[in-house]
Amino acid sequence: MYILFSETRDRYYIGSSDDVQRRLQDHNTGRSKSTKTGRPWILAYSETFATRSLAVKREMEVKRKKSRNYIQWLINNAKPNSD
Repeated sequence: MYILFSETRDRYYIGSSDDVQRRLQDHNTGRSKSTKTGRPWILAYSETFATRSLAVKREMEVKRKKSRNYIQWLINNAKPNSD
């Protein structure tokens, strides 16, 4: 599950993918209709799940909140990746 941010549109986009970097590239090259106008998009936040269905479930959970404040809270409170 990932959250992208567009400075040009001042908007967030929430999605899920098994390859977030490839998907980010898709968004930034215009392959996704819904994000074509907001380029460039930056990866603001991501979560990793064991299965695609869990990632989609989390994506829907975040989207249902319909809250920019919640999204910003997630981003601001994200722990640095320890990989």
